[in-house]
Amino acid sequence: MTKVTRRRFSANAPAPAHALELHARKIDDSGVMDRIAALKRTKIFAELDEESLRALAERTVERRLRRGEMLFIAGEEARGIYVVVEGAVRAYRESRDGREQTIHVERAGGTLAEVSVFDDGPYPANAAAEEDSVVLFIEKRDVKQLCLKHPFIALAALKTLASRLRYTAGLIEALGLHEVGQRLAAFLLDEAYARGRRRADGTLAVDLQLTNQQIAARIGTVREVVSRAFARLKNAGLIELRGKSLLIQDERALALYAGRERDGRDLDAQGRP
Repeated sequence: MTKVTRRRFSANAPAPAHALELHARKIDDSGVMDRIAALKRTKIFAELDEESLRALAERTVERRLRRGEMLFIAGEEARGIYVVVEGAVRAYRESRDGREQTIHVERAGGTLAEVSVFDDGPYPANAAAEEDSVVLFIEKRDVKQLCLKHPFIALAALKTLASRLRYTAGLIEALGLHEVGQRLAAFLLDEAYARGRRRADGTLAVDLQLTNQQIAARIGTVREVVSRAFARLKNAGLIELRGKSLLIQDERALALYAGRERDGRDLDAQGRP
């Protein structure tokens, strides 16, 4: 599991010295353009005109996170949303005994804490950097003003939240109805389709970036159970592990085992469902 650094940052509350420097530092034009480019990558702000994007970019606050550093904690007062510029930030919940369940992971162009802008509630989950990351903070009032001025932003935010709701419904189904081995199989397929490569013999290969502990947090279990599930998939001839390199030997069988009958029947030429 990535070691979590419980050092947090609040854009409006008293901040540590390095954060105050971020507020005080004047953004040069190249910095503004970088922030505009980051905002354009998001689904929520992508359609804003250049003038509005520049005005918004100039009001953002940049935050740099080291791997494992907390961005916010569930239950804290939510003062705005975050846009991921670089790296990856993981939203998750944690039980009293320290067991974690990843809800979603956002990379460049992703946003976090949108729901708090619209329901005025606290942050609904913890968020920590999965790797060294850069994020932009946007105050809640700025987002609301933009929604009133540009209704399509509210619609884009609604679409983002609806997509996340669908994903969460699928996560609940997987946790409640699928065994750990099936959830691991589905996770490996998703990783292969997103970041893998097709070999000359047609098989899929992907370099796994996560530890077994991190994978456990993704699929709702513990590290030891993930290790056993990997061993079962390997013994069944569905996968092969060479260090961090994973080879999916029988893609259709793995898809069927994961409960993805459509994946097992209707893979296209690139192996994607």
